[in-house]
Amino acid sequence: MTSTLQSASANEAVKRPGRWLALSVLVLAVLLVAVDATVLGLATPYISEDLNPSGTQLLWIGDVYSFVIAGLLVSMGSLGDRIGRKRILLVGATAFGAVSVLNAYATTPELLIVARALLGVAGATLMPATLALIRNLFHDPRERSLAIGIWGATASAGTAVGPIAGGFLLEHFWWGSVFLINLPVMAVLVLVGIKLLPESKNARPGPWDLLSVLLSLIGMIGAVYAIKEAASHGFGWGTLAAGLLGAAALYGFVRRQLTLPAPLLDMRLFRNRGFSGAVLADLLTILGLSGLVFFLSQFLQLVQGRRPFEAGLAELPAALGAVAAGLVAGRAARRFSVRAVVAGGLAAVGLALGALTLLGQNTGYPLLGAALLVVGVGAGFSFTVTADVILASVPKEQAGAASAVSETAYELGAALGIALLGSIVTGVYRGFAAPAGTPEAAHESLGGAVEVAAGLPAHTSGALLDAARQSFVDGLTLASGVGAVVLLAAAVAAWFLLRGQKLEGAVEHP
Repeated sequence: MTSTLQSASANEAVKRPGRWLALSVLVLAVLLVAVDATVLGLATPYISEDLNPSGTQLLWIGDVYSFVIAGLLVSMGSLGDRIGRKRILLVGATAFGAVSVLNAYATTPELLIVARALLGVAGATLMPATLALIRNLFHDPRERSLAIGIWGATASAGTAVGPIAGGFLLEHFWWGSVFLINLPVMAVLVLVGIKLLPESKNARPGPWDLLSVLLSLIGMIGAVYAIKEAASHGFGWGTLAAGLLGAAALYGFVRRQLTLPAPLLDMRLFRNRGFSGAVLADLLTILGLSGLVFFLSQFLQLVQGRRPFEAGLAELPAALGAVAAGLVAGRAARRFSVRAVVAGGLAAVGLALGALTLLGQNTGYPLLGAALLVVGVGAGFSFTVTADVILASVPKEQAGAASAVSETAYELGAALGIALLGSIVTGVYRGFAAPAGTPEAAHESLGGAVEVAAGLPAHTSGALLDAARQSFVDGLTLASGVGAVVLLAAAVAAWFLLRGQKLEGAVEHP
């Protein structure tokens, strides 16, 4: 009898006419996060000029958002399962908009770092809630794959809208304006979401364990901070202490989840090879990509001299490729196989990153544009299918926590990528030979070198800029090579870990 009622309920949900309108609200939240993540790279040269951050502070501005969001995603995803995914999404979107104002008007590097951290707290509520609501809105496997494809395509579209809109704003207003574009999106999301989104949550969630929340936050931030500092400055007592504290907290978190009757994260999910393989693929993919993406806008503007709007347009092929691939990824995975689509997508990204090792100061756009298009297509196939695998691997009551694991892998990969690959770029850059008497600020960042050069005689200025730009390109190409190796390794891992994995609704082929 219970089974019959559940089946009827599922069929009713499939036929619900408002589910696609509700999806349109959810993708606004994705757009909000994607736009915010991408505009920062374009604004970095202007932030460098206005706030004069050190190289380390600049990296913190770039990755503290990811540190905090990675530490809180599991906790917020689990909280959404308990108090309601619609509720936490709307509260988080409101907070995200409010904190964006604080980012826009930050007057010191330290204040901007704090504002980015607070934005991470708000952002941690958004992505798990959107995927969990999709899991509960779409019960038909093929419809859910299409919905996830639209979700992923919107995230990719946001990576295109962000640089283009940000480039336009940077040419006409101050750098803080790039954060204010969050406000109209947030307002529409909240006002329309109140009417259209259905509430969903776990009927028997159990208590929200605050000690687990604290252990997760300390563990993730401690571990990522230690990796970042070790990559930037080598091992020291402070770095070692942070790493040990993070590892101990994560160990305590896992042990506690195994003993709690209603854990924040059910560790048994990782026994599913498809779930674990999809999470690992996401983490390694973003690790290999993020450091490059963070510095690509600086290459386009400060090395090749493109205006911000032009730099935003130059990055468009990656988003277009990801949008196109995301919309057909589910169908491709059913026609061929999950592991073929995911591993093939990752290998394509790896080869494209390998091509970027050929970049020079005067490299023409065709090479860069073609590589970015291949990166977008490969990432679109991979991310869409892994998100589908992760959601399909868990009961819908745990959709929030499972989505949070997926997003944690994404954000942790972004933080590690910026820390490790970004540190490679920074480390190589700092080693360039500057003309005698050049201020130390020129070695902190390429933006600092451009600012210093503006106050030097023409001959000295030209020599400084040539040396600094070449050193930056050397660091970028080395980071691209390392990223390529990571992506190709991820492709091999996905091929083995996703063996036999199928999406729901896949047709068996003889």
